[in-house]
Amino acid sequence: MYAKQFLNVAGALAVLTMAWGAAPVWAVETIKVDGSSTVFPITEAVAEEFQKEMKGKVQVTVGISGTGGGFKKFCRGETDISNASRPILAKEMEACKKAGFDGTSVISGPRISPKGVEYIELPVAFDALTVVVNPKNDWIKEFKVEELKKMWEPGAQGKVMKWSDVNPAWPNEKLALFGPGADSGTFDYFTDAINGKEKASRGDYTASEDDNTLVQGVSSDKFAIGYFGLAYYVENKDKLKAAPIVAKDATKAVEPSLETVMAGTYQPLARPIFIYVNAKSMEKPEVKEFVNFYLKNAPKLVKEVGYVPLGQEHYDLALKNFNGKKLGTGFGGKNEVGIRVEELLQREGKL
Repeated sequence: MYAKQFLNVAGALAVLTMAWGAAPVWAVETIKVDGSSTVFPITEAVAEEFQKEMKGKVQVTVGISGTGGGFKKFCRGETDISNASRPILAKEMEACKKAGFDGTSVISGPRISPKGVEYIELPVAFDALTVVVNPKNDWIKEFKVEELKKMWEPGAQGKVMKWSDVNPAWPNEKLALFGPGADSGTFDYFTDAINGKEKASRGDYTASEDDNTLVQGVSSDKFAIGYFGLAYYVENKDKLKAAPIVAKDATKAVEPSLETVMAGTYQPLARPIFIYVNAKSMEKPEVKEFVNFYLKNAPKLVKEVGYVPLGQEHYDLALKNFNGKKLGTGFGGKNEVGIRVEELLQREGKL
């Protein structure tokens, strides 16, 4: 009786499915993405457009664990794609190699090969790390890199507590610092570019992997300062003020924008951002189709969400690398400030 009822229900659903042109629930394929909150707006926009294109036959889930948190899941074989606002690090490369061999894998399914988790590295956009202050802040017209270092370096903890501790001309008021957590690739890049070493930062600040939390913190305190990706500033321009940056050995401050990033003048806080694709997941047609869709539609969607697109030649080369299954990273396990994308895409990959 129950079997007959089930078949009747299934038959009815199949008829409805044909009528609506969508796949039945149990036939929907899922693509799992996690990682950087900075890359999230791009991947989310691509996922929405792709799901429309697929008419409900594919579901793309996009999480925000931070770049480091995303790589932990990726190297355990839990996700198909990892969003990353900095390149994969040596320790993460090692974790991906060991997946399935030493118990680090929580899955023995299709995302882990006998060689561990292998991957294709694909830059998808440029970002401008944006230093923001409260709109009521009337004393900051620009920041020198040296001033940011004095504010954020490890030695500042417990010592540089007021604005006047950085510059005597600034208010004798307590600094309210907001920034990404230690699992964030934005944190890694900022500390490398400003303090000269990844993860070298004072720890007495309000940290969050959710950039919206940082926006809220800076926008609600006149004496606050924070940093995150350009898209979150663009989305919240009415609540924040972006500070132009004077690079080392430069005399002119440069604002973060599409134009200054493309011109290469916004330094040292401009950087490429990435997706990493599990090579084993490429065997799933929906993953291969999604990544091709991503790279072909990135020029338009990247700009729509407030980031800076790569050049068309970069996307073409990334497509070639992906469909040619060019494995590994062009960085070799550490970040590089000021890398040129065309050079990166042509480097030999390392696993």
